[in-house]
Amino acid sequence: MAKVNLIIDGVNVEADSSDTILSAAKKAGIIIPTLCYLKDINCDGACRVCVVECKGKKNLITACNTPVSDGMEIETCNPKVLEARKTNIELLLSNHNKNCLTCGKNLNCKLQQYSYEFGCEEGKINGVKNNYELDLSSPCIVRDNNKCILCGRCVQVCKNIQATSAIQKQKRGFNTMIDCAFDKPINESNCVGCGQCVLVCPTGALLEKSNIKKVMEFLSNPKNVVIAQVAPSVRVAINEEFGYPIGTFNEGKLVTALKRIGFNKVFDVNVGADFTVIEESEELIERIKTNTLIPQFSSCCPAWVKYVKLHYPNYVKNLSTCKSPNEMLGAVIKNYYAKQNNIPLENIKVVAIMPCTAKKMEIEDDEDVDAVLTTRELATFIKYKNLSFTHLLETQFDNPLGHYSGAGLIFGATGGVTEAVLRTAVDKLTNKDNSNVDFKIVRQGDGIKETELNVDGITLKLCVVSGLKNAQTVMEQIASGKKHFHFVEVMACPGGCVNGGGQPFVDYTKYDYYQIAKMRAKGLYEFDAKLTDRKSHKNTFVTEIYDKFLLPNKLNHKLLHHEHKI
Repeated sequence: MAKVNLIIDGVNVEADSSDTILSAAKKAGIIIPTLCYLKDINCDGACRVCVVECKGKKNLITACNTPVSDGMEIETCNPKVLEARKTNIELLLSNHNKNCLTCGKNLNCKLQQYSYEFGCEEGKINGVKNNYELDLSSPCIVRDNNKCILCGRCVQVCKNIQATSAIQKQKRGFNTMIDCAFDKPINESNCVGCGQCVLVCPTGALLEKSNIKKVMEFLSNPKNVVIAQVAPSVRVAINEEFGYPIGTFNEGKLVTALKRIGFNKVFDVNVGADFTVIEESEELIERIKTNTLIPQFSSCCPAWVKYVKLHYPNYVKNLSTCKSPNEMLGAVIKNYYAKQNNIPLENIKVVAIMPCTAKKMEIEDDEDVDAVLTTRELATFIKYKNLSFTHLLETQFDNPLGHYSGAGLIFGATGGVTEAVLRTAVDKLTNKDNSNVDFKIVRQGDGIKETELNVDGITLKLCVVSGLKNAQTVMEQIASGKKHFHFVEVMACPGGCVNGGGQPFVDYTKYDYYQIAKMRAKGLYEFDAKLTDRKSHKNTFVTEIYDKFLLPNKLNHKLLHHEHKI
């Protein structure tokens, strides 16, 4: 790649010919503010906060989409540039709902940050303001166009990363807005609830629908036994909300925080994942032996399940009939744990702590999980309770539904479901306890990873996918007959649940999706490697429930599986 030389703020900078002014400046350690920019996704210069002055140019130019050229002389922070940025931000503020203190994005809002940094003046620019109704139709996401700055990040992510195009820019001029087709509410669109739009929104125009008030009501009723169950990837993300580095593994403080909040018991969704692995591996083996409904698609991700129903209804029967891990654990809690401890069903409330906004949609048809809190909501709850997270002592999950295998833990990363299923399926296909449990061939790719594994004369063809645009590619290949697989794992969010729509906000101008996913997944794999039990079918707590409850009563299929309805 050709090199070019330019000057930015008096500094000689060598850049690649493919660089923009923004990326070249970043390499030189010069920060240019942006609101609409997302690397490789959105760089149309809509916000005009990244304007710079280029010698020889009459007008200021946008740094995010202007390519570098040899001999360029750029100024990023002279008075003309700074005043232009300030004016552009004030123009955005003039048509913005500024109830910042009660906004869910308070202190995480880029518009708020830049307003402070540039010394913007309240009400300096006055005029007509748009007034939109909140879109509360989705169980997952709240849309507030009164806070939208038309940056287009959500539109491009929905279209180019998730292949759903549930939202787009509508109308023109001052009336331009982000909306669904035919002005319909979002629950009547192609939205699958993944929440990736929420992650990239720089303001509070898109947020998850909070269940905090509902959970507080559960906790305030003395008759209730309120149980929290925690997803694997929450423990490598919650810490970021309290100043820890991205990817820090810490489940002990998390458990303590939940107990201090008031939950009677804290169980682990990893145990539900162990049930899922056992059931899903049995299902896969049966499908391979009978050569029916191949490939088998994973069914842990509700956004992916909805995507199949919307776009590939002919393949709904290929979805595993297994419930997701939190649904399975909910069923075990309400049908096994409750009976073992003589707790009336009407008094037991199960709250799932999830990295995912789509889980709020999933539980609409599930009687065993009563509410979902995202990682971000839990962080808000911890702060509301005035708990100093960093100073909490570490405690363990409660048994019998707190002891998990490494296979259940790695569900949080893309490829984790496949690897977990292989750890059990390979043992069953070979009728022996195999010592090799690290199937690294299916771990973290950058969207699509295909591989083959020979097991006792059977060549298993596997595909691991994250991001629904990538899923669309794979589905088209399968539908056309170009590709054939036995098992396909799909996670809607790029990098898997570690990068779910309910995880902590990060600055995507500094990191891309897969960098964040890999940093968080690293913590899961490192802890998995330390565990004694790394196979789901070796979890003695789980096998005891099978032997004493599920199998004698023939309840494993009834409680742990369901039929996917279009």
